[in-house]
Amino acid sequence: MKMDETVDVCDCVHKHDHIQKKVIPDETTLYGLADLFKVFGDPTRIRILYALSAGELCVCDIASVLNMTQSAISHQLRVLKQIKLVKFRREGKTVYYSLADSHVETILSQGLEHVQE
Repeated sequence: MKMDETVDVCDCVHKHDHIQKKVIPDETTLYGLADLFKVFGDPTRIRILYALSAGELCVCDIASVLNMTQSAISHQLRVLKQIKLVKFRREGKTVYYSLADSHVETILSQGLEHVQE
């Protein structure tokens, strides 16, 4: 920290047990939420989610849209499946991917709105 920066400090201790019990989720939930946000920390995964927001796509279509290799897309899709942001269905030998639910679009939309403010 630079010497000219000030730090906010407080001399008194307040009781806020109601915040801990009612507002802050339990540790397991917090770690799950942190993992979810880590997934959004990669621009490639966000690009994949945006591509899937247009509709269901197979790996080769996503790779074509994003100008990437199918291998790179498959790797990122595995991560997105693990955190339950995308779902898939098999039709013969082809696997089609889509957003898991409307929450994913909401997260993308609200995140974009926040960074554009």
